Amino acid sequence: MSLTYTVGSLVAARGREWVVLPESAPDMLVLRPLGGSEDDVAAVFPAFEDVRPAEFAAPSPADLGDQRAAGLLRTALRIGFRSGAGPFRSLASIAVEPRAYQLVPLLMALRQRNVRLLISDDVGIGKTVEAGLIAKELIAQGEATRLAVLCSPALAEQWQGELREKFGIDAELVLASTVSRLERGLELGQSLFDKHPFTIISTDFIKSTRHREDFVRHCPDLVIVDEAHTCVAADDTAQGAASSSSNQLRYELLRRISADADRHLLLLTATPHSGKESAFRNLLGLVRPELATVNLEAPAGRAKLAEHFVARKRADVRDYLTKEDGLADDSLAERTAFPSDRWTKDEPYKLTPAYRALLDDAIAYARDRVEAAGEQGKREARIAWWSVIALLRSMVSSPAAAAQTLKTRSESAAARTAHEADVLGAPVAADSADNDRLEGMDVAPGAAETEDAGARLLELAERAAQLVGPAEDAKLKALTRHLKNLIAEGYHPIVFCRYIPTAEYLAEQLDGKLGKKTKIAAVTGTLSPQQRLERIEQLAAEAAAEEADDPAVRRVLIATDCLSEGVNLQHHFDAVVHYDLAWNPTRHDQREGRVDRYGQKRDQVRVITMYGEDNGIDGKVLEVLFKKHRQIKKDLGISVSVPDETASGVTDAVVEWLLLHGRQGSQESLFEMDTHQESFDRIEHEWNSAAEREKTSRSKYAQRAIHPEEVAREVAAVRAALGGAEEVRDFALEALRDLDALVRDPRDGSGDFTAQVGGTPAGLRDALAATLGNRLVEQDRKIPFRSTPAIARGEAALVRTDPAIGAIASYVLDSALDVDALGPRPARRCGVVTTDAVTTRTTLLLVRYRFHLTLPSRTGERQVVAEDARLLAYEGMPSRARWLDADAATALLAARATTNTHEQSARNHITRTLDGLPDLSAHLTEYGKSLASELDASHRRVRKANEEIVRGLKVVPQEPADVLGVYVYLPQQPVSISSGAEA
Repeated sequence: MSLTYTVGSLVAARGREWVVLPESAPDMLVLRPLGGSEDDVAAVFPAFEDVRPAEFAAPSPADLGDQRAAGLLRTALRIGFRSGAGPFRSLASIAVEPRAYQLVPLLMALRQRNVRLLISDDVGIGKTVEAGLIAKELIAQGEATRLAVLCSPALAEQWQGELREKFGIDAELVLASTVSRLERGLELGQSLFDKHPFTIISTDFIKSTRHREDFVRHCPDLVIVDEAHTCVAADDTAQGAASSSSNQLRYELLRRISADADRHLLLLTATPHSGKESAFRNLLGLVRPELATVNLEAPAGRAKLAEHFVARKRADVRDYLTKEDGLADDSLAERTAFPSDRWTKDEPYKLTPAYRALLDDAIAYARDRVEAAGEQGKREARIAWWSVIALLRSMVSSPAAAAQTLKTRSESAAARTAHEADVLGAPVAADSADNDRLEGMDVAPGAAETEDAGARLLELAERAAQLVGPAEDAKLKALTRHLKNLIAEGYHPIVFCRYIPTAEYLAEQLDGKLGKKTKIAAVTGTLSPQQRLERIEQLAAEAAAEEADDPAVRRVLIATDCLSEGVNLQHHFDAVVHYDLAWNPTRHDQREGRVDRYGQKRDQVRVITMYGEDNGIDGKVLEVLFKKHRQIKKDLGISVSVPDETASGVTDAVVEWLLLHGRQGSQESLFEMDTHQESFDRIEHEWNSAAEREKTSRSKYAQRAIHPEEVAREVAAVRAALGGAEEVRDFALEALRDLDALVRDPRDGSGDFTAQVGGTPAGLRDALAATLGNRLVEQDRKIPFRSTPAIARGEAALVRTDPAIGAIASYVLDSALDVDALGPRPARRCGVVTTDAVTTRTTLLLVRYRFHLTLPSRTGERQVVAEDARLLAYEGMPSRARWLDADAATALLAARATTNTHEQSARNHITRTLDGLPDLSAHLTEYGKSLASELDASHRRVRKANEEIVRGLKVVPQEPADVLGVYVYLPQQPVSISSGAEA
């Protein structure tokens, strides 16, 4: 049987109309529903099923709509597009509306034959979205066929959810806990990286020899590396710690992956060098080998780097595409609602007499132990040192952590050498900025140096256990007061602790103490990464269910640092309390970054840092490390990671001073001591140097590869084809009202509104239940429609790619095309409006064009059928049409009826116009060719640096175009008639 249907033509089968796709064969048609997505593609066998040519029927003159019919139909059509004809193949099919600044890395990527980028945007700007956009686009274009994301195991589920929910990429988790199951499903000799084209892989798991070799042999053609700074180490590092060794293993893995010049590689990190120039150079060498040695002082070297490196802080993108960026006007300006500067406050507390006595005795024990160990040898001295630090940190954390530590053997006690003691003890006691071993780091460390704790330690442990509760634990009492104040002001706080016993202790002690309307949950390293996210979602869901009836309901999360990096919590929480002072300010930045990021609804995140003003440790650490860190951040506008040597140098000096002089030693004398002055001078110099390097890099290596004008041009093209946020909001508001939903629009300037859909048609309710949840729809609860794409569960975002908006648009479009549909039909394919917006008879056409695109790629040529919708308008009768420009056509959507139009007169006008459509076919064809030329130019412009792809590009319009809507606008007669809406 010969193929009788050309690619792009319309056929009727299975009760609906379809577009023929290029994958069709003589005996099998591959079809996509008209206006449908790639997910709806089906194969039809003409030998066994009824398939016939289809022509898009003209509108019926008997089915007239009102003045809003054209706008509603146009928006419903554009929202339904999942295969746009523009150069960005994926933007129509993703469930997130990217910010304009997030298109910059995508534009940079499309100008490279082999994509190599280091994306170093500030925390909370959206590096995951930027990487997802590139991945989705490369896959959609056929430039990549397989994808691997390398990340921390704690972030694997989050990456999986982001890729699936926002980009439609269903990736398999490859973790220590899943690999056995995955390998059981393999065929003999098959690699799981071949079986599963999209994977999210734990960097700790993949660095083992067996799995590393398998991954390198079967590595996908696109690799994304999250937190890439943990995969390189400085050449001059003096550390022998396990974290440095882990970095070296990861670096070796990435070096082998990047050696394949044809592989796409995206490296993501908010801290590309952390003050270490050699580590930064090693990172650049993974992007391109020549970047490791390029002269970045020379303009040519910086220009070379700019092709592959993007690093922006919030201030760079908070207001984007404005006149300050060099644009002619602010018509495309976009303001991103990052929270403003954090509200921070340091809150002191004083120990109770009993706790003070316990701490003094613990310090005395620590002093004796260090002195005794120093006489036994270097190994014993280092073991004692780390044991003492563990003891003191736990003691100032909580009675629960202190009791646990005093009864537990020190991790460093098993060391055979002094060096091994440092390797074992340092990660447990320190809060390294580069420490990616967050798993297990919240376990309370041990202080005992033998299996059985000595009598002195056991006695201290018993005393600590008796201090639980607010009566003797002033820190807990102070926390309760701070939380009550935050809750009273409407905040949902996270309390960060250092150790698991402390978090569990707080959860138990706070239960019932913060009011009946406050929900509390604890998340620690005792839970798997997936269980952590599930517990957070459970807490949020329980609070939200009650919050719907009582807005005073609050949620409080108690967490350890297992949640301090990578996890997005901005949708559920808006305040941070540092219950335990970290020994590195960077860890506080990481904690606060979980809620202070894009998508946070509050303009200002509150941060409270608790510290003991009389425990001999917190006050000194706060004064030296944190105030210096805050000053640098204030001066630069960004956070500069504290070099690990700096932080450990300060805390070592504090502990040494504490052991020598006790709790009462003055802070001033600590820095006046000659023995410490030299080290503090060095620390000050190192930190200032790191800050200066960061400041220089931000200005010297600022993103200049893509000019804002280029971004503006593509943003304008995308919005013209797909629509913008305001259009989507107006559409949803009008459509839901017309479909008998109960809509409440507060008109408070936020753009948000709510809708109850219990009264809408059953087909729409079913579609919304599938995306928002059955209970929400069945119980006819308020559904929040938010103006921001960052939403919580049970909410809808007012963006075209949101599933709930898609469901509304699909219903509006289907009911407009089906004149026999029951129930309300907001949009119609015809309309006649008498208005003062025109001075002569004017007709607006809504036309759908289909294009046959030939898109060359590295993997071969792809044939694609894409769609576009345009408004065309003319004055006069069809046979003598005077065509208007695009702006004039679009302006007609805003025209409103100024008087009624007689029903028979309206029918006569629309009938004559429909009868004249054949006279317009020549212009519609020429317009289609012109549009194809514009699309061709747009594709070439975006890929202008990739000559191989540009050469084979073709865009051919498919004839005839579909006239979906015809709307006639009549000038108001000079005779005075009472105003109203047309029939």
